[in-house]
Amino acid sequence: MDVKFQYTQANNTKQLSSKQPSDSKPSKTFSVAEAVVKILEDMGVQYAFGVSGGAIAPVWAALHQSSIQVLHFRHEAGAAFAAIEAHFASERPVVVFTTTGPGITNALTGLFAARWEGAKVIFLSPSTSAPQRGRWAFQETSSYTMPSVGLFTSEPVFHYATTIECCDELSKVHRRLTLGIARPDGFVAHLNISTNIQTSSLNTSLPRVAFSFAPAAVNEETIAECTRLLSEGPFAIWVGFGARGAAAEIRQLAEATGAAVMCSPRGKGIFPENHPQFVGVTGFAGHTSVLTYMQEQRPLRVLVLGTRLSEWTSFWNSAMIPKRGFVHVDIDPEVPGTAYPSAETFAIQSDVGMFVKALIKYFSQHPNQLTEMLLPGSKPVILNPRIEGLVRPEVLMDAIQRQIVEGSDAVVMAEGGNSLAWAINLLRFAKPGRFRASTRFASMGHFVTGVVGASLARNGKTVAIVGDGAMLMNNEISTAVRYQVAAVWIVLNDGRYSMCDQGMALLGFNDVDVEIPQADFVKIACGMGADGIRVETEPEIQAALEKAMASTCPYVVDVVIDPTRLAPIKSHIHNLIAQGATNY
Repeated sequence: MDVKFQYTQANNTKQLSSKQPSDSKPSKTFSVAEAVVKILEDMGVQYAFGVSGGAIAPVWAALHQSSIQVLHFRHEAGAAFAAIEAHFASERPVVVFTTTGPGITNALTGLFAARWEGAKVIFLSPSTSAPQRGRWAFQETSSYTMPSVGLFTSEPVFHYATTIECCDELSKVHRRLTLGIARPDGFVAHLNISTNIQTSSLNTSLPRVAFSFAPAAVNEETIAECTRLLSEGPFAIWVGFGARGAAAEIRQLAEATGAAVMCSPRGKGIFPENHPQFVGVTGFAGHTSVLTYMQEQRPLRVLVLGTRLSEWTSFWNSAMIPKRGFVHVDIDPEVPGTAYPSAETFAIQSDVGMFVKALIKYFSQHPNQLTEMLLPGSKPVILNPRIEGLVRPEVLMDAIQRQIVEGSDAVVMAEGGNSLAWAINLLRFAKPGRFRASTRFASMGHFVTGVVGASLARNGKTVAIVGDGAMLMNNEISTAVRYQVAAVWIVLNDGRYSMCDQGMALLGFNDVDVEIPQADFVKIACGMGADGIRVETEPEIQAALEKAMASTCPYVVDVVIDPTRLAPIKSHIHNLIAQGATNY
């Protein structure tokens, strides 16, 4: 079989061309399972993460016989989270595979996260063979036992989903996958393949498929109008994760115009956090310097680049609305104006990088005269290590900043909860691609498992800052040991669900069950073949981090944290109170 296709990913989908020569003929007999895997290979897939089972055996075997690296995980959700982070580390589509029944449902949390994060993930699962359906088959996966809508149909979890019942459907599937992967934004697909069809011989050859997406040019009139709006007075730039590919252009624009810059929690590092024009991080665990700036030096307009301004980015705080509204650029036309529907918004559908390049060109031809202002940048308070007592999170974060952020090129990931709050508030990144967090679906377990996929895909150190609750929920240390992935877990071990503990108290609720019997994560890690070190006092931190970063095997740094230190979550609590979640 000659199954080949090429695609060029661009920034919009205004123009589409396809070529499908009809003279392609198979040179050998392929099974459906082998054909599906061949499609994935030619699509650029390098990794497949999952948990196997009898119903998916032919596909699993075909994956092993391909160029795709297959990694067998301990839980399907962990495999899906690892796939998300492998995608962002490699910018390639990634496969997740499971068996029937619970294999599918176990993966759903991670697949939801993939959709919300904007990853490109192809999910392969089996369905019970047609003759056995409705007869109490083992782990039966059919309309008799599982809901079809949502699991096996497109939307809301999957951009594209189908159940393959015969080999003639592969040409259509081939085309839909190619089109989806070539999209400029995320794409999550589900191919549910009936077990009995997986070993069937392919009756028809698959055509070559080529899609070329030409970016829609931002017209001169739009750029001129944006320039006019931004030139009327001081403006700020609000940077989000969707602008991660335009870091150099955004910096050039900011320095050319003197604009203040702030970022979403996921956007840390896209604009250097040590730059004099950087005001701070907005939203969850963000910096008070942002609100100080918006209250004391409120800009005329804010140029929003690649962020939805969602709850954890803005808390929909009216103080973040500039005097004359937003100029909002996003690849998704439904984003601008959604978070702040009452604010004046000039909406532009475009790739951020392409738009900013055009704007820079226009500003260079029409210099903007902006008054220089002293911006209230955020400066962390540094605590000196103390000899006795439990480790304060602030001291740990300062050591991570020096040893890992500034002393290495490792990617740092922060698990949901207080770990995320401390990392957002206290760590500073000067380059894009060094920080990962999930503030949309924000599932516990995302980065205790995702760190394995990211470390594998980037073939380098990746560090996850996690809580003890998440580490006990769903880690993949054993998987990292199996494939010798040099991932590092830094565990904030305080014997409780800290955000729940502190948050409930701030909301006025008392006597809630938040305690966890304190685990020894070094013993757990060593029991699975990894290495680790326990940190109980602040003077031990530096040496522990040095050992972790020098290790060539999976490594756990188990830090016994002072649970009385309040994480920077008050803005989140105030927003919950505004929504009525309070006992006051």
